[in-house]
Amino acid sequence: MLRELALHILDLVENSLNAGATLVTIEVIEDEKKDQLVIRVSDNGRGMDAETVQRATDPFFTTRTTRRVGLGLPFLKQATELCNGNLKIDSCLGKGTTVTATFQHSHINRMPLGDLPNTILTLVVGNPQADFVYRHVYNERVFEFDTRPLKATLDDVPLSEPSVIEYLRREIADSLAQIYGL
Repeated sequence: MLRELALHILDLVENSLNAGATLVTIEVIEDEKKDQLVIRVSDNGRGMDAETVQRATDPFFTTRTTRRVGLGLPFLKQATELCNGNLKIDSCLGKGTTVTATFQHSHINRMPLGDLPNTILTLVVGNPQADFVYRHVYNERVFEFDTRPLKATLDDVPLSEPSVIEYLRREIADSLAQIYGL
């Protein structure tokens, strides 16, 4: 089982990109009043039919040809259920997929979020063909990052440029620290 939720996010986004997504939205919503943590990854990829959605959390089912088991979604489902939560998959062929994982925020078995700044940075820099929206809500405070206006501003400068990477790392980490009140 993965040890932090950032790794589950990485796995979900990898699934999105493998499904041909060009836009992936990652939402992390922490609501301490409701004692809830929601992680949602939405994409505009190929989507799945109803039968595939039903089988997606079966560890012995995978659409990949490189291996015979798919453990990412089953492990995430198990992690949510251990924390009084659930996993929901909404998908439409040709339109995309949304995976929503809900956890009891304060549950003793809930994995830590992990290194979200570097996870997001890895996704953005490593997948220049896609655009990403990262939205993190902590109680009433919101941070949102969108690669589309950034790419337009940078014009021909790639996101993999070292100075851009350092700017993004600092911007994401500082913004998350700010919404947490640190």
